Amino acid sequence: MIIAVIGQSSCPDSLAKTAESVGAEIARRGHVLVCGGMGGVMEAACRGAKRAGGVTLGILPGKDKKDANPYVDYPVLTAMSHARNAVIVRTADAVIAVGGRYGTLSEIGLALSIDRPVYGLKTWSIRGVSPVKTPKEALDRIEARFKKS
Repeated sequence: MIIAVIGQSSCPDSLAKTAESVGAEIARRGHVLVCGGMGGVMEAACRGAKRAGGVTLGILPGKDKKDANPYVDYPVLTAMSHARNAVIVRTADAVIAVGGRYGTLSEIGLALSIDRPVYGLKTWSIRGVSPVKTPKEALDRIEARFKKS
């Protein structure tokens, strides 16, 4: 399964720790992490995934692979700026939002509009986002949902 981690491009250490735990949980369970490939929540999630032996895919907004955070295995250049958010959520089977600002909100909206499940840790409280308390709970719920499918 491919799981997107979305969130803000700069964040406090507490949120980065949460994102790193999400990335690690995704990797431990054998899933691929996809994200926007930049800093903040994205970098922390990728770092967690890599430390746990996982695979990361970064959908970058620009034209230079050097813009990817150092934990991205496969950088994908889009030259699409924020429009890349649609590629991120379309690529994913499920989405986990960690924190976030308006860019994250756009990804949430795009994901919900194409029926991707969205689970939220310390993020926007809006209809369609299933709040979870831990990375483990997010992955348990994602895996349970896809076992039924």
